[in-house]
Amino acid sequence: MRKQIVAGNWKMNNNTLETESLIKSLAQHEIPDDVQVMVAPAFTQLSQSVSLTEAHSITVAAQNMNAADSGAHTGEVSASMLKGVGVHTIILGHSERRSLYGETDSMLQLKVQKAIAEGFQIIFCFGEELEHRKENKHFTLVEDQLSSALFDLPKTAWSQIVLAYEPVWAIGTGETASPEQAQEMHAFIRQLIENKYDADLANQIAILYGGSVKPGNAKEIFSMQDVDGGLIGGASLNAEDFMAIVNAF
Repeated sequence: MRKQIVAGNWKMNNNTLETESLIKSLAQHEIPDDVQVMVAPAFTQLSQSVSLTEAHSITVAAQNMNAADSGAHTGEVSASMLKGVGVHTIILGHSERRSLYGETDSMLQLKVQKAIAEGFQIIFCFGEELEHRKENKHFTLVEDQLSSALFDLPKTAWSQIVLAYEPVWAIGTGETASPEQAQEMHAFIRQLIENKYDADLANQIAILYGGSVKPGNAKEIFSMQDVDGGLIGGASLNAEDFMAIVNAF
């Protein structure tokens, strides 16, 4: 059975007091045994978050990581720095990193390779813009993103990878992706993995959906055969909303 995962990407939100309040609120809720819960605070709150979750089953993830070990990379954070504060899970390839900060498939390939070598669990994000969807190029784009960054990896490396499909056109745009559209793409992704590797691996990989999941739509989205959970943005900043999503399976 594939993992069921709900990961909260806090983005550039929550200072020290807000982080403590939110994590303490999350910790008061019961987490189902078959659901892995993650939160991804800002870099400045990672150490604090690791300490606050020590007695709980919540995993702390970083929102990004540089592929270099060290050096002249102002504002960046390395694998060893993350390990030093007790973080072993990272989000790579988020749509905002791609669109706002120019991360390319080739850059992400290097980050993935470094993260795999360092033993990190990776949540790898990918997905199409509205123009790709309207031009019916969304399947081709997703295939290119996965092929460029991940399909050169050996099969053994995939035990460290969780996929997160982000239909960028359905995030904060007023457009809405249906559960059926999510399922269609997730099934396509799983078939890509089967074609490249084999059916066993394809059926083991958790594929999360990152298209504005909320308490009101989580249950229907998570009921889709190939959707294994969600990468949650805004709703992860509210403990009640986030835990309602966690319990939506």
